[in-house]
Amino acid sequence: MKAQHERADNCGLRAENDKIRCENIAIREALKNVICPSCGGPPVTEDSYFDEQKLRMENAQLKEELDRVSSIAAKYIGRPISQLPPVQPIHISSLDLTMGTFGGQGISGPSLDLDLLPGSSSTLSNLPYQQIVLSDMDKSLMTDIAANAMEELLRLLQTNEPLWMKSSTDGRDVLDLDSYERMFPRANSHLKNPNVRTESSRDSGVVIMNGLALVDMFMDCSKWVELFPTIVSMAKTIEVISSGMMGGHSGSLLLMYEELQVLSPVVPTREFYVLRYCQQIEQGSWAVVNVSYDSPQFSSQCQSHRFPSGCLIQDLPNGYSKVTWVEHLEIEDRTPIHRLYRDLIQSGMAFGADCWLATLQRMCERFACLMVSGTSTRDLGGVIPSPDGKRSMMKLAQRMVSSFCTSISTSNRHRGTTISGLNEVGVRVTLHKSMDPGQPNGVVLNAATTFWLPVPPQNVFNFFKDERTRPQWDVLTNGNAVQEVAHIANGSNPGNCISVLRAINTSQNNMLILQESCIDSSGSLVVYCPVDLPAINIAMSGEDPSYIPLLPSGFTISPDGHLDQGDGASTSSNVHGNMGSRSSGSLISVAFQILVSSLPSAKLNMESVTTVNNLIGTTVQQIKAALNCPSS
Repeated sequence: MKAQHERADNCGLRAENDKIRCENIAIREALKNVICPSCGGPPVTEDSYFDEQKLRMENAQLKEELDRVSSIAAKYIGRPISQLPPVQPIHISSLDLTMGTFGGQGISGPSLDLDLLPGSSSTLSNLPYQQIVLSDMDKSLMTDIAANAMEELLRLLQTNEPLWMKSSTDGRDVLDLDSYERMFPRANSHLKNPNVRTESSRDSGVVIMNGLALVDMFMDCSKWVELFPTIVSMAKTIEVISSGMMGGHSGSLLLMYEELQVLSPVVPTREFYVLRYCQQIEQGSWAVVNVSYDSPQFSSQCQSHRFPSGCLIQDLPNGYSKVTWVEHLEIEDRTPIHRLYRDLIQSGMAFGADCWLATLQRMCERFACLMVSGTSTRDLGGVIPSPDGKRSMMKLAQRMVSSFCTSISTSNRHRGTTISGLNEVGVRVTLHKSMDPGQPNGVVLNAATTFWLPVPPQNVFNFFKDERTRPQWDVLTNGNAVQEVAHIANGSNPGNCISVLRAINTSQNNMLILQESCIDSSGSLVVYCPVDLPAINIAMSGEDPSYIPLLPSGFTISPDGHLDQGDGASTSSNVHGNMGSRSSGSLISVAFQILVSSLPSAKLNMESVTTVNNLIGTTVQQIKAALNCPSS
């Protein structure tokens, strides 16, 4: 009995010993993560010598950071940071930071992070925007820069002559640079190069959307890209500096990366790191300002600098808004502008305020049509049975247009090899693996080119949109006549619509063509894609169209920058309303996409390139012949 009691006591002592050992390990782990309750820092270690050396190193790093931030402040504000008024650090909740930053999880997005074929440099590691670390000093400086930019923007919006004057060529509002420099003196130019030039413009108009909804779309990068798919190639929020007051957008400050495009394979994109700041001026009135923020932390050096630009949004009684837009850029042309686009870009028409405003008005009309439950008098009744079916078709067409804009863009996400092709510019051909559920699986070959026609843009748009002339250029129809079987109006202009087309007298009765056409004063688009009948029925029934595979092709039409002066002088409003019709010629960009079912060999690769090159060449020659233009 005594031996049994000793064994039981021994087991109990062992269990207690194990328990004490586990508690000891837990206490050691807790001591590693303990923080000081007064300062929030780590605990003081036993070796004070190493702590002192660490503090000296941190002190030296802080001095270097202070010198760097002071130099940036001197460049932006004209005086060193020691002369700036003290700025209280902005409190940012962890939730806001998590939503506003990448959080080390990588950049997510459909079809933007594709695993491209060998030879292409469009990979995630080479994207220009990377996760950065901002100190409290950086954020305080950003807050001060944004406040100064907002003050400058409001003065630009409210001042007329002599700060703004009418352009002698097209009647737009442009800055008088001498008056601007006297009103806003700066130490020096941000871009040091003799090729630096300035673009400035201002325009205003009425938009069919209330101010609060516009502000919400402007302060959300995903909605911003969706609102301007033809201008904004990419936009990402790098950091949320301030999330606004009382859950609203007033006081919101974002650090963003933005890439702007002209829909042509021969025009490079423009990259910006900008601070976007929103402020409510009064009840029903908001201002949103963008200003470039240059920092050595960013991996790429932008060739463009955005001076304080943005818009003033004022609510109108009928649910509409009046928007006044200002664009002010400093551009460094390190490579010559392509001759076809030289006049359009150097005149400021490609990225001017009127271009942004015209696109905004057209897209807001489209969103309004998306929300309307009824059908327009121009819609074909009976084919699309319900409002849900109409919305599903419009979302499908919107994704088609966005995919087309991505395919034709020269964004950093897409690198291709230019081969010799047409006489004017050649054809840019790219290959990439398609893993997006909204695209066919396999390898996609994309080809795009740009050419000029001595025909006004409105006439070219009418030619592409008219189903009666479609057999003259569309290889999908095999020369057969085309019939429109469904029509959805998505704007006040009859050219803004979505169509479902069917080729007559063809064996492929199961194949239809989904097409969206849109036009405004800055240019126009005609985008189309073959879609089989079951997929169209899914969309028309109101089901989710996200997984319907699309491989769109199409055309972009823009004025060539030469204004036809045959009708004499014109007022500014007439110029804005008829920019395209007054242009003497058109710049046409065409893009085709072909699905390759498996990874091509070198021989198959060249065969595919030759095929798509011949396809584009034949299409261009057919278009020129149909419009009675010379073939060379």
